[in-house]
Amino acid sequence: MGQDPPRFPRPRAVDRVGYVGRVRRGRRTIGRLIPVQVAGFRGPVHVREDGPPDGPPIVLLHGFSGSLHWFDRVVPLLADEFRLIRVDLLGHASTGGLAADAPLQARVVAAVLAHLELSRVTAVGHSFGADVAVELTEMSPRVARLVVVAQAPDYLDATLPRGSWLMTVPVLGTMLGRSFQLAALLVGAGSAIRRGHPSGGELARQGLLDFRALRIAMFRVVLVDRRDRMARRPLDVQVQAAGKPTLVILGGRDHFYGARSAARYVAAGAEVHVLPDCGHSPLVELPDESADLIRRFETGALTDR
Repeated sequence: MGQDPPRFPRPRAVDRVGYVGRVRRGRRTIGRLIPVQVAGFRGPVHVREDGPPDGPPIVLLHGFSGSLHWFDRVVPLLADEFRLIRVDLLGHASTGGLAADAPLQARVVAAVLAHLELSRVTAVGHSFGADVAVELTEMSPRVARLVVVAQAPDYLDATLPRGSWLMTVPVLGTMLGRSFQLAALLVGAGSAIRRGHPSGGELARQGLLDFRALRIAMFRVVLVDRRDRMARRPLDVQVQAAGKPTLVILGGRDHFYGARSAARYVAAGAEVHVLPDCGHSPLVELPDESADLIRRFETGALTDR
């Protein structure tokens, strides 16, 4: 006799005033829960779809401590012609669950794409989500194009908040987690406000809500696990190995990375565009410019670096 098919928890109702599941309230959830089973994870994943079902598919992957809501400003600019799939990563927002580095996150997203029976997908990843998008592009034949937003290949010339290493100490990290989250958030929002971007207040509100749902163990993932993984195989090496059309969007005023990695991505074969007056969140700070770059890349109209 064959084995019984795997059973997944019944999808929980989407709460209209907060995150699904046992995550603290404070946000309206806007998607559905898709059951996933891969090596290392078994459970529901929060996914939101917008746009025409027969449109060219684009999967949007948020960064560390974010959620699918970080694409709220850019989705309306693309949903007229593209099928947009947003995913809350493991350890974040309405997916919750365990903290996980990019390889496991990518396997989960690949399972979501398989569940939705998608092909010829463009994977767009912001910050840590770019790590996931690159891993996904390498591993999945369903992904045809890649967009990296505001992420350096490694931490060689990154400017991280002082004392961030303390978050890697198990007990101390848990105690300091929320305070460090707030400090990191204020750096990004304050940078936008100083430049006169109206997105500063939105970055602050968005971040506060998403930080409440973050697994503290994700700090060790991005500060230790990612550092070690990127030392072995940086993103530019992975981009070149994947051999698929790649667009990189960098913020000239990114307080973490700047645009210092542009030459490395160009050498890996990517098209690179630097938005000079933009920080670490181009999709929030400059949604029109970001959406235009993605649209032109998707349609093959983007040729100049």
